Amino acid sequence: MALDIFLLRELLAAAVLFFITRYFIRALLKKSNRTLPPGPKGWPVVGALPLLGSMPHVTLAKLAKKYGPVMYLKMGACNMVVASTPDAARAFLKTVDLNFSNRPANAGATHLAYNSQDMVFADYGPRWKLLRKLSNLHLLGGKALEDWSQVRAVELGHVLRAICESSQKGEPVVVPEMLTYSMANMIGQVILSRSVFVTKGSESNEFKDMVVELMTFAGIFNIGDFIPSIAWMDLQGIEREMKKLNKRWDVLLTKMMEEHAKTAQERKGKPDFLDIIMANRENSEGEKLNLTNVKALLLNLFTAGTDTSSSIIEWALAEMMKNPKIFKKAHEEMDKVIGRNRRLQESDIPKLPYFQALCKETFRKHPSTPLNLPRVSAQACEINGYYIPKNTRLSVNIWAIGRDPDVWENPLDFKPERFLNGKHAKIDPRGNDFELIPFGAGRRICAGTRMGIVLVGYILGTLVHSFEWMLPNGGELNMDEAFGLALQKAVPLSAMARPRLAPTAYVPKF
Repeated sequence: MALDIFLLRELLAAAVLFFITRYFIRALLKKSNRTLPPGPKGWPVVGALPLLGSMPHVTLAKLAKKYGPVMYLKMGACNMVVASTPDAARAFLKTVDLNFSNRPANAGATHLAYNSQDMVFADYGPRWKLLRKLSNLHLLGGKALEDWSQVRAVELGHVLRAICESSQKGEPVVVPEMLTYSMANMIGQVILSRSVFVTKGSESNEFKDMVVELMTFAGIFNIGDFIPSIAWMDLQGIEREMKKLNKRWDVLLTKMMEEHAKTAQERKGKPDFLDIIMANRENSEGEKLNLTNVKALLLNLFTAGTDTSSSIIEWALAEMMKNPKIFKKAHEEMDKVIGRNRRLQESDIPKLPYFQALCKETFRKHPSTPLNLPRVSAQACEINGYYIPKNTRLSVNIWAIGRDPDVWENPLDFKPERFLNGKHAKIDPRGNDFELIPFGAGRRICAGTRMGIVLVGYILGTLVHSFEWMLPNGGELNMDEAFGLALQKAVPLSAMARPRLAPTAYVPKF
């Protein structure tokens, strides 16, 4: 009885807060000639939360067609604004980028990212700058990526041989599992001087499951984040699952760091990424990273570094299998430039314009992050003549921008040719062209943008060049999406691979 009364009181308080924030603030804005962007009215207390459904990026894109490119939603007790076109994204992520350089507090940052101790959720400030600087210098920047190109080549060689073995046995390749295994080992070699997984099996599959779980939980609209007064009830059970998952990750990361410390003597004169981070944990501003910061950073690198790139590659292969003419064009270009007597090398990619266009088309139609990680306004501002209050959450619908019919002709078609000539020929996915921002833009653009582009180009190019890909037993190709922080295929791609190069091309030469 006491609990029922307490619950009723909390819900009543939430309802009162909703009506106060909704109507009182609107009245004040009207009186001061300040106009909020248009948007759906939503429901009492919960606002627009029930409208989002299981595919928020799709729902928000549909709502934007009705309410416009800059749309306002009351989400529980919180304000949220959604940008759904290139111009709207540019206004937020370039014109007033500094004002939206922080992340709002949420359960994901608290329970998955060690209470925002990582690089992804940290406030824009000295600690974030130190984490970003160290990551760029020694792992994610251009020079660092060149330095570990040999690691990518060796690890991908292992994958090619494994695929050849599956082909000989007549077994299909489960593409996302294969990609996660490969990328985790590439990143592990650079960070820890060792492969994370010795063999592909239950351990690597569990890692893949943990990555997908984390990215899924991080993308869910958690009711408690938007109605703080009832967050303690954890109505969706999300926070409970987040805490369990964080414990599993903490066990794995702690084990990695402990084993790494034991082999420090073996790396004298040849430090890896973790050695460098541990030796440079303090900057000139007096900011010092603790072990939790380091652990949280490793979590960022292993999850975002594997899941986002692997999802792009999986979608690209699926689109090509759906349209064999695209596969044929890619093979013809690669055979002309590379031939069939050797593997593709990273230096070949600039000579493959059709393949580069294919990668851009995948970034457009299947961005790994459909909705950018939310940001929040530090101060009130004005966008496109609309008033944006302080502490308003910003969501950029990257998925909707890539399918905007005012920007892209026949946006639902997969046409790499659109990037070969005309107005889209020089568009680049690195955050400066707002028609194509798969990694976001501005100060909080994904730190792994360069790495993501390199991994997608090299791994996808090698898989396309090295094999013919077919559905097992003439099965049907499912192209449904599964929403999360990263946009997964609802049904993982499983395909038969047939080698198409000379046998010597698959023999390791390192």
